[in-house]
Amino acid sequence: MTADKSNAALPTIHSEGRVAAVDYGRRRMGIAVCDRERILASPLVVRQPGKNRRLEEDFFRRLVIEEDLVGFVVGLPLHADGRESEMSAETRRFASWLASTTGLAVELQDERYTSAAAAGRLAGVGLSRGSKKARSDAVAAQIMLETWMARRAVERDQRPERGLL
Repeated sequence: MTADKSNAALPTIHSEGRVAAVDYGRRRMGIAVCDRERILASPLVVRQPGKNRRLEEDFFRRLVIEEDLVGFVVGLPLHADGRESEMSAETRRFASWLASTTGLAVELQDERYTSAAAAGRLAGVGLSRGSKKARSDAVAAQIMLETWMARRAVERDQRPERGLL
């Protein structure tokens, strides 16, 4: 199953407002946010998830309030040929947990090649190797969010006008 077809069980994100993208990982999660108009996406933070579920719930609930979010996009890791992996199933569980924890809609977005694209963006910016690695997950989330915003804009532009004729 591809990421575009994988959102059937999750409610879709409202058409207006700020959205955060999460590049989910067992050791690090990159988070990026967009503006209300969904024109620009920016890396926000790289978080090391803890084992304390309550602290994780508090973090994401605070994020919703502080960033005035209307939804989340979670990167779905897929093999190069589009097949899902064990990590895909774990990510789906995380997306469901995030939706129930925050009460917001969560959509899944194919995250193939975002890590490589993030490494390309960070190349030559004068950061140490460790700094690049620390920031790459948030930049990968930014790229994923940009892709999601572009897809939503195309879908919106392709809808027939209502109320005419």
